Amino acid sequence: MPRLLLLLPAAGYANADFRAAAGKLGVDIVACADYCHQLAPGWGLPPLMSVPFDRPDIALPQVLAALTQPVDAVLAVDDHGQALAARLRAALGLPGNPPDAVATLTDKLRFRELQAALGLPCPAFAVVSADAPDLTALPAFPVVVKARRLNASRGVIRADDAAGLAQALRRVQRIQARAQRERAPLLIERFIPGVEAALDGVLRDGALSVLAVFDKPDPLEGPFFEETLFITPSRLPAATQAAFAASVEQICVAAGVTDGVIHAEARVNDDGVWLLEIAPRGIGGLCGRVLTATLGMSSAEIVLRHALGQPLPPSGPGAAAGVMMIPIPAAGIFRGIDGVDTARALPGITDVEITAQPGQLVAPPPEGAGYLGFVFSRAATPEAAEVALRAAHAALTVDIQPCIEP
Repeated sequence: MPRLLLLLPAAGYANADFRAAAGKLGVDIVACADYCHQLAPGWGLPPLMSVPFDRPDIALPQVLAALTQPVDAVLAVDDHGQALAARLRAALGLPGNPPDAVATLTDKLRFRELQAALGLPCPAFAVVSADAPDLTALPAFPVVVKARRLNASRGVIRADDAAGLAQALRRVQRIQARAQRERAPLLIERFIPGVEAALDGVLRDGALSVLAVFDKPDPLEGPFFEETLFITPSRLPAATQAAFAASVEQICVAAGVTDGVIHAEARVNDDGVWLLEIAPRGIGGLCGRVLTATLGMSSAEIVLRHALGQPLPPSGPGAAAGVMMIPIPAAGIFRGIDGVDTARALPGITDVEITAQPGQLVAPPPEGAGYLGFVFSRAATPEAAEVALRAAHAALTVDIQPCIEP
């Protein structure tokens, strides 16, 4: 039986999906938990160890000392463990992308610098100190302020003028300091107009096979950028989708990321495809379940199959499908959602899963990085899949007790 070391965030959405996929494939999982999180009841796997994912220098020797048997692969479920997973693979002599290559994709500044060097469409950008920012040479407004190594729209704020920029810088600095315990430089880049799309694919020796291209039909204009809908197959022109895939492959190879599942985000306008970021993992949250409708297996199973050299499903769209990440309307204490059974019974809806727990503190971006749950649809066309999701969301009533300002 193949053995796989899996770096799992204690509260990760996709943990159950990876456990299910491992059971289906007959994979023995050695679980490693991030000690920065409190293990939740029902986490599902007793961890062999608990280490700080965000401190690879400390975590690496701890994991190596705890491993008593060889493993065939090392994977991280989400962004938080990618750097540690890459260093573990290198230390254990296992195949995979080098640590520096992973760092290039997961650092927004390094990613932009590589784009510019390759001549790919890239917004004007600047990096500023978190302590004493020099604002004399910035892109023209509107701009977007970004924490360099956060994900899921956390620490990303649009500013349309100097006053808004000053506020955004202070707020992103606070978010980054809380999340990463550091005051790292921030990225400021010109806002890119257009529609957003996403791509999931698999790299083998630098060649990209596209698993799905997703439309994100809700406008993402700021000042914050909370994602909601993902619909596949994309309704973008075939030439645009091909250009998207070609850009993803080019920059991944240039970064040194040539193997594994990737998730890419882009803006599309009359000037072309503008890559926003690429993560060396599958689509986040529970969104990977959408691929079950289109390819016959979830993203988690695809990730495990690829890591273990097992066959993958053929590329290309099957049924139309979509997912809505149920947005958080306000910061506060989550008390519940009414209308779930009604939403689940609507035509085209295949499931509604509420992942937030009553009593849990929740917040939308730019401070928050989570969702209240996920709604899934399947239909004959992407338009019908989108309509079903919007109807299901309209049937839900969210109860959040607002936080009391000090």
